[in-house]
Amino acid sequence: MGPLQWGDVPTAVATVFTGGAAWFAYQTIRSQRQQIGEQQQFIAEQMRFMGEQRQNLELERVELRATAGERRAAQAKRLSMRSRRAGASADGVGAPTSDDHWVVTVVNESDAPVRQVEVRFGTAYNSAEVYEWDALWSDAREQRGDRLLQLVEVIGAGRAVRFESQRYSAAAVHNNPPVVFFSDGNGVRWELNAQGDLRETNQQPGNPPSDQ
Repeated sequence: MGPLQWGDVPTAVATVFTGGAAWFAYQTIRSQRQQIGEQQQFIAEQMRFMGEQRQNLELERVELRATAGERRAAQAKRLSMRSRRAGASADGVGAPTSDDHWVVTVVNESDAPVRQVEVRFGTAYNSAEVYEWDALWSDAREQRGDRLLQLVEVIGAGRAVRFESQRYSAAAVHNNPPVVFFSDGNGVRWELNAQGDLRETNQQPGNPPSDQ
């Protein structure tokens, strides 16, 4: 080995320093990339977790709305409407010759009163006759209870009322099916049609239903 050439020392030192700096920079970049990768993975996991949480919250909200809706409609679903078409002969004597009016029995099967009950036929016709009724009576029974107003203020728990339409042609009867309107114990207004479809309504007692 020959004597050290001092002129080469700075070059050697610079080379070592440069190599060290390069290695340090490489390690720094590698570390930063690793940190960035870990951060991206963490963010992805957090986004996935948040997405699952949002989905779970939405499912919970849907379930809560459904449960609230069931509770809201619980009493209204206990009101039933039985309807049939009844005929009358031309002279009022003998067997019926045509279906010329509706006979509707509204039964409150809930454990609380319903209020402001009325039956409309189509969009234009009010009930012509309204009577107290016994929920246990046959719908074909002819004898009625006391006569009531078109708008029945209260039907108590387990009680019933019979509504009859005016008499008109069979075609008019067919085209104007009955709909019962009533308010539940919380004051929510409902309508129930002959097909058993129940929904909230903005119809006010004594007035025809407005468009919704």
